[in-house]
Amino acid sequence: MSQAAQPGPKLAAWCGWVVAGGLALTPIVGWLAPLAFAPLLTLMGLLTLPALRIEEEDRPVGIAVVTLVLWAAGSSAWSPFTAKDLGESTAAKLIAETVLFFAAICAARAASPRSRIVALRILAWGTALLGVVMLIEGLTGAALYRAVREAINDPIRPDLGVKNAAQGLFVLAMLAPAAALAAVRVARAPWLIALMALGLVVPSVTFGYDAPLIALTACVLAGLAVAAWPRWAPRGLGALAAAFFLTAPAIVWIVRRSGWYTVLEGDVPVSWAQRMGYWRHAADWITDHPLRGWGLDASRMFNPGIKLHPHDAPLQIWLELGLIGAMAAAVFWAALLAGMSRGARDAALAISAATGAAYLTFGAFSFGVWQEWWLALGALAALSCAALQRQVAVTQAPVAARPSTAAVFSE
Repeated sequence: MSQAAQPGPKLAAWCGWVVAGGLALTPIVGWLAPLAFAPLLTLMGLLTLPALRIEEEDRPVGIAVVTLVLWAAGSSAWSPFTAKDLGESTAAKLIAETVLFFAAICAARAASPRSRIVALRILAWGTALLGVVMLIEGLTGAALYRAVREAINDPIRPDLGVKNAAQGLFVLAMLAPAAALAAVRVARAPWLIALMALGLVVPSVTFGYDAPLIALTACVLAGLAVAAWPRWAPRGLGALAAAFFLTAPAIVWIVRRSGWYTVLEGDVPVSWAQRMGYWRHAADWITDHPLRGWGLDASRMFNPGIKLHPHDAPLQIWLELGLIGAMAAAVFWAALLAGMSRGARDAALAISAATGAAYLTFGAFSFGVWQEWWLALGALAALSCAALQRQVAVTQAPVAARPSTAAVFSE
């Protein structure tokens, strides 16, 4: 950032404490009420809106995001789904989230070194605490979660208690990479990583959840690749992510024509068979409007073939936004990951790539693209990575000045 555009000391300190406060609430929110991440990140963004800065390195990613959001909002005109009011409008929410969630990320970048150190310590210890809670839940069948529900006179069936408590695994998986590096570099307590790992692996096994383990594997492989090959691995990951978004329907079509799809669908567990059924229906309906898509939130209207969304981000974007949306998403991920390419090794960037891999993995199997809490959790993970990147720069060497202006989109 240019010297004139840098936040003043009061704003920088304020940003750091807002980030610290949000991270302090994260363990309890991630355990008991993941849906609350959306209002939490919205509040953080509102409180730090004056720190919003668009830097030169944000240009490719920013253009892709703005294109995707505007196209998604415009596609509401032909979508079969009609929002009942503004509060139900995904288009309105996306526009607000783009600004406010990015403001929260900018706050992590703009925070003063002292307040940022506090925030990163909270991230490390808070994520380890969440790991301990999830470990206990995994060993007791979500006894803690059910006890809380009983204490507030809202008892829940054991199976539903496990289902709800298991949502914390996705939160833990998204934050663990950044928290692990913070535990080593800032908290000086590397043993916290063991608590995070146990809290992720043990409940995933006892609850029977595959996605967190798959995400953990992808996360480790991506992080190690970027750590080993800092110049070429990010570019390779960016190319893979872009190909993933552009070719997802073709992959389904090709596997179905080979005959393997039907065989696999009959052999895999029920939860995976349901996903494959959604993917099959999505691939068929994509062919009706391959360029423009069916429109934002159209996935909600394809029940029983698809319930709510296809449980695959590329297929959902193709189905709702067509080729134009898929290209914008591909550019976003290619620019984000390839932008981490450096000539020298940087642990913070390796962790950032690992976090991106985890988000992509969950998006491929579990969540809808537009779910507010999921987008908010992604923003929280992104601001954690941004804080680590800036803290390393501050503690090792002065940061080179970079221009910052909202005019980068109109130049």
